[in-house]
Amino acid sequence: MNRDLARGLTVAWGLPEFRDGLRHLVDLDEVTVLLAALSDPDRDGEVERSLLGLLRSGLATTEVREAVLLLLERDTVRRPLVAAAVEPLADRPARATAITSATEDPAVRREVRTMLDSADVRELIWQAVDRQVSDDRFGLIRRAAVLFVRHPSARRLAWALRRHGVLRELRRQA
Repeated sequence: MNRDLARGLTVAWGLPEFRDGLRHLVDLDEVTVLLAALSDPDRDGEVERSLLGLLRSGLATTEVREAVLLLLERDTVRRPLVAAAVEPLADRPARATAITSATEDPAVRREVRTMLDSADVRELIWQAVDRQVSDDRFGLIRRAAVLFVRHPSARRLAWALRRHGVLRELRRQA
C-alpha cells in the first residue's frame, strides 16, 4: 500500500468525527475484506463494483458524507491522500500538479461540498459513473450537460478546476 495513502487514512481514522460518521455505514469486516481484495493485483471488477456500492450508500447518509468531506478539509488528512492519488501520475507531472493545486483551493472544496450535499447531484454523478462503467459515452455526456444546466455549483466547480489547469491536463493524452 502507498505510504502516503496509509498515513492519510491513519490520520483520518484518528479523527473522532470521521469514525463517528463511518459507524453509521461501515461493517468493519466488509471493509477489511474489500481492502484486502483491493490490494490483490489479480482482483476482478466485482471488487471495484462492491467498493462503489459501499461508497454510493455511504454518501447518501449525512453523517458519512460529512466524515468523507472532513477528509478534504483537514490538511493533515488531505495532503497525504492527494499525494497517494497523484503518485501514479509521476509520468504526467503537470496533471499531478494541477490536481494537487485544485485540492488546496478552498473554493474547489466548497463547491465539492455543495454538490455532494445535493441528492439530485449525487444521483446524476452516480448515473454518470454507471454510464462510464458501461462505456456509454453519449449517456455520460448527456448526464454532464444536465448537471451543468441544473446546478450552478457544477459550473463554478468546472471553472475552478479550469483555473487550476485540471481540465486542460485531463484533455491531454497519456
